[in-house]
Amino acid sequence: MFSIIIPTLNNINYLKLCLDSLSKNSSLNNEILVHVSIGNDGTTDYLKQKKINYTFTDYNAGICEGVNTAAKKSKMDYILYAHDDFYFCPNWDVILKNEIYSIGHDRFYLSGTMINNGQISFDCGQTYLDFNEEKFLTNYKKYNFYDFQGSTWAPHVIHKKLWNDIGGFSLEFWPGAASDPDLNMKLWKKGVRIFKGINDFKVYHFGSVVTRKSEKNDKNKIWSGTKGSKIFLLKWGISYKFFKKYFLKSNTKYIGELPIKPNYTLSFLIDFVICKLYYFYLKYIYSYFDKKA
Repeated sequence: MFSIIIPTLNNINYLKLCLDSLSKNSSLNNEILVHVSIGNDGTTDYLKQKKINYTFTDYNAGICEGVNTAAKKSKMDYILYAHDDFYFCPNWDVILKNEIYSIGHDRFYLSGTMINNGQISFDCGQTYLDFNEEKFLTNYKKYNFYDFQGSTWAPHVIHKKLWNDIGGFSLEFWPGAASDPDLNMKLWKKGVRIFKGINDFKVYHFGSVVTRKSEKNDKNKIWSGTKGSKIFLLKWGISYKFFKKYFLKSNTKYIGELPIKPNYTLSFLIDFVICKLYYFYLKYIYSYFDKKA
């Protein structure tokens, strides 16, 4: 049912744990597609040994190119994007299947709830070395958030036709920062209004290990702040924080489909003006002096 797309960059120990959780805790006929960037830590040999399909680049393709490349090999109806440092809880796929069937159509964006580094605080280990799997499996159902509006970005699932229609992730967001809200904006522009985080679809999250690797590289930054947030603002004319707050209503309790347009409240208008001022500053003023430097 699901094509589980996992980009990885020399992170074999977390990837093994993630794949092991999928093997033990999945119930449906799914496929796993890994995109390996570089992989000189034995990742490709391990995937060959386990007969897991993968795509490969000998450079750091980042999340966007990596996921897009692997997704082209998908044979299932639904694209599920996951980090390689997730541990999937039992019956995660049945929970998702039931949610999809209850919606009754394919114009949605569903995401999960993260334990540890996410919505729920429950420490069962901070690395693969000290992960207490027994403690986690015995207790995870006791720890809950709620079904919420918006998204955690990953894990997420959308229909493959919708994924292909919007072109997947946008490559300009390499290595991945702000690519998720950009994906959501593209879905919004296509008229999607179901953006739902599901409490019962849980993963244990060790903490964006690959993202932290990327953040150590100054080449992944631009101007004086985060590259991705600036690209998003210049592309869409608003910040992704503004988009999350007023369009997706992120982290509020889920009550159904979002309205066609956001509510134009006073706080909306004030924050909108601030976004536009920053947009024009980046596009015309900062850009001018940056080119002069």
